[in-house]
Amino acid sequence: MRSHKGFLLAFVCFLLLSACNDKEKDLKKIEPFTFTNQDGQAFGTADLVDKVWIADFIFTKCETVCPPMTIEMANLQDKFHKDGIEVEFVSFTVDPTIDSPVALKEYVEQFTDDESNWNMVTGYSQEEIELFAREQFQTVIQKPKTSTQVIHSTNFFLVNKAGAVVKEYNYVDETYVNTLAKDILKLNK
Repeated sequence: MRSHKGFLLAFVCFLLLSACNDKEKDLKKIEPFTFTNQDGQAFGTADLVDKVWIADFIFTKCETVCPPMTIEMANLQDKFHKDGIEVEFVSFTVDPTIDSPVALKEYVEQFTDDESNWNMVTGYSQEEIELFAREQFQTVIQKPKTSTQVIHSTNFFLVNKAGAVVKEYNYVDETYVNTLAKDILKLNK
C-alpha cells in the first residue's frame, strides 16, 4: 500500500513538472530585431542573447503615463542592481518620428545615471512598432491622427533568456515588484 502511495506521489510530481516544462515550450519567441538605441548604436535581440530583460513602451512627449512608468523602471533598475539581480531594461518608443536617439538619450538621463543595462530604442516606422508590439508582445499601440499622444500599454513585459515573453506586470500594483524579482531569479537559474 505504501509503495503505491509513493508511486502515485512521484507520478503526480512528474505530471506537474511536465506541465511546467510544456508551458515554457509553448511561449512565443520574439522575432529577431535590430533597432537603434539612445547612443545611436545598433541594438537588438543579438545583444539580449542569454539575458533576462524587462520591456516597456513609452515616448518622450507623453503627458500622462510615461514619466511615472520610466520612474518605476529606474526604481527597478536601482533596486535590482542593489539586490544583485541581473536583468536588462529595454524601452521601445511608440513615437519614432519624434523620438530620435538624441531625444531618447536626453529623456533617459532625466531618470538614471546608469545606462549600462538600459536601452531606449527607436529606428523604425510608426507602422513597424505598431505591428511589432501587436505580434511580439500582444499589445496595442495606436497613434491617432488628431493627437500628439500615442495610445499604448502601461505594462512591463518580462522576457526570458530564450527571448520569449513569459509574463506582464501592471506597474501600479504595489505587490508586483517582489513577484517580478522572484520571477527574474527563477529565469536566471
